[in-house]
Amino acid sequence: MPDPSARARRFGSTIGDGATPFGDGILVASGFRDETDRSMSAYPAFFTAGARADLPAAYAEVWVVISGAIRVGAEGDAVTAGPGDFVHVPRQAPGTVEALEDTTMVCVSVPAH
Repeated sequence: MPDPSARARRFGSTIGDGATPFGDGILVASGFRDETDRSMSAYPAFFTAGARADLPAAYAEVWVVISGAIRVGAEGDAVTAGPGDFVHVPRQAPGTVEALEDTTMVCVSVPAH
């Protein structure tokens, strides 16, 4: 018998008034977290142009750029992503993420955090 809680759900990328500041110029909104087994989480984030955050993290992420542009990685090995691109950021990847312009993206983390 199928699990009644196992169903498709839709989430948006809008950053509302309830977003949490994450450093200067970075807002993270609430999204989805799999509370059953904490296997993943997903949430929208907004970076103002010039905002930066350090990597690494203790989890892997995929960032899907909705609008704007970001540069991710260590100096000399960084990649740039724009609307429609997605970036895989492995666990413990070195470097930084920097918004080259105002940027909205959706972040999917494994495991959830």
